[in-house]
Amino acid sequence: MSTTPAPTAVASLTTADAEALVAAARRAAEAAGVTVSVTVLDAGGHLLAFRRDDRAVLISGETSTRKAYTALQLDAPTADLVDAVQPGGLFHTLPTALDRPLLFIAGGVPVHRDGRLIGAIGVGGGAPEQDHGFATAAVEALA
Repeated sequence: MSTTPAPTAVASLTTADAEALVAAARRAAEAAGVTVSVTVLDAGGHLLAFRRDDRAVLISGETSTRKAYTALQLDAPTADLVDAVQPGGLFHTLPTALDRPLLFIAGGVPVHRDGRLIGAIGVGGGAPEQDHGFATAAVEALA
């Protein structure tokens, strides 16, 4: 008989969670008068929820997705990584395993539950500081 305790299970990011993240980010953006696109990924990088506003800049959908991937890959808010990608910075030549270039503009935020990474949200369409605020507000609303 083994005396090793069973690993603690951590609930994953559900579709309902992802939809709640999108709705919270959208509400925060609308309150600021900004139109945005929002992407939510699970811990494996799978798309769980996506919303593109037709009034937002067309590329905002791709931008939100790339921000979410970046936050997920590095388990850090993309706003914290801006200095690291400048020429000579720590991540300037970091390769990506997802065949997508990393996009280091504020607006990507990892999502944690019980101290473990379970997904990420990316917001695109506003100024970088706004996108970061909308994504952060959504994660805080989920908690």
